[in-house]
Amino acid sequence: MARPRMMMLLRHTALLALLVLLAGCSGMRIVDSDVHAYTTGPGVTPPMTYRFERMPSQQARGELQDRLEAIVQDALAQVGMLRDDAAARYSVSYDMRVARDPRAPWDDPPYWGGMRHGVVVTPAGTVVHVPMVALQVDSPYYRREVQLLVRRLSDGQLVFESRANHDGRWSDDAAVLPAMFEAALRGFPNPPQGMRRVEVEIPR
Repeated sequence: MARPRMMMLLRHTALLALLVLLAGCSGMRIVDSDVHAYTTGPGVTPPMTYRFERMPSQQARGELQDRLEAIVQDALAQVGMLRDDAAARYSVSYDMRVARDPRAPWDDPPYWGGMRHGVVVTPAGTVVHVPMVALQVDSPYYRREVQLLVRRLSDGQLVFESRANHDGRWSDDAAVLPAMFEAALRGFPNPPQGMRRVEVEIPR
């Protein structure tokens, strides 16, 4: 009787682990950014038309910079900024930095732990003891920063500055960077001054 009970317990445990895994792979995820935002004078006032300013180093990025510019343009449109190169009142400059570390600062270095034995339950319910390698490998960790600067073209005055930082294991820049620019513009054109934490939900 003990063996059937043990097999049933192992099956239930495996099913519970699978359900937890599936729950973690569905739904939404949160991109939490530390945002530093500042404004000067009246800030950005209507009509909020702008044009982009690219630094020489950004010109050399080609298609990558075009994709990033499209992300920024979408984020600006969400807060009422309208791109109008011919009748712009403001210029917008932006930048981003992404650094990939082999592991998080709190992770242990990779190690080789030798051979151990694990338990596998087959579809037929048979419990099999198999040798397993105790090996910890690196899990990459990403540090990202985005920055936005808005200047009034009539006098060159910097009227809005915002920077967002996010660290984490997600490697998909195409999903994380838009959330970071959205965070950097939270509260625009008159965001709280100084540093705050901003959370943006995105699909998994």
